[in-house]
Amino acid sequence: MQALSEVYAIPQEHLDFCATIGEIAREKIAPRSAEIDERAEYPWDIRKLLSEHDILGLPFPSEYGGTGTGTLMLNMAVEELAKVDASCALILMVQELGTLPIQLFGSDELKERFLPRCATGEWSPAFALSEPEAGSDPAGMKTTAVADGDEWVISGAKNWISNLGIADFYICFAITDREARRSTAFVVEADRPGFSVGKLEHKLGIRASPTGQPVFDEVRVPAANVIGEVG
Repeated sequence: MQALSEVYAIPQEHLDFCATIGEIAREKIAPRSAEIDERAEYPWDIRKLLSEHDILGLPFPSEYGGTGTGTLMLNMAVEELAKVDASCALILMVQELGTLPIQLFGSDELKERFLPRCATGEWSPAFALSEPEAGSDPAGMKTTAVADGDEWVISGAKNWISNLGIADFYICFAITDREARRSTAFVVEADRPGFSVGKLEHKLGIRASPTGQPVFDEVRVPAANVIGEVG
């Protein structure tokens, strides 16, 4: 019988990469931590640093340009970054959260269009579910999406969304069938007409990670931007 110590052993390559990430965090990120928090300044230089060392590729499989090292390595990396700065750890965490719907349910076309550019760190996502009156309860959402030919028209506002204003695209959840209480997820690029950045939260901590209210004012997206099945 295999010993439990062997079953739960962390692969040496994970430990080596984790040690490298810890060194980067202590030497490059820790000296900037107080400054970026005080200024509530998104650390573009640190995002570039994480990208250059393949850390932003951790959430992604190798076929889309990621490291393909799995969830354990990703969580170990988040832990090392969070030891010195929670805002910088969120850069990696949101890189995973904001692309997870595409990874799990997106079409091959969506995966090819978005995942490689996130794996390199060129793009960052945002996960837009919570709303002012509904929290994270999808059944209570007010944001709607209405089909119009081969497009969907999204209207509403979200709240407490990480990466607000710096994300290249938003995973927006919207009600598509009010009577049946059915919702659908859409990819909404930040440069689409009708999208705007609303109120930013003034926070007591994790201030270098912008959080706030994205607004969708009749934003049109193609049917190809639907994640999974409608409803």
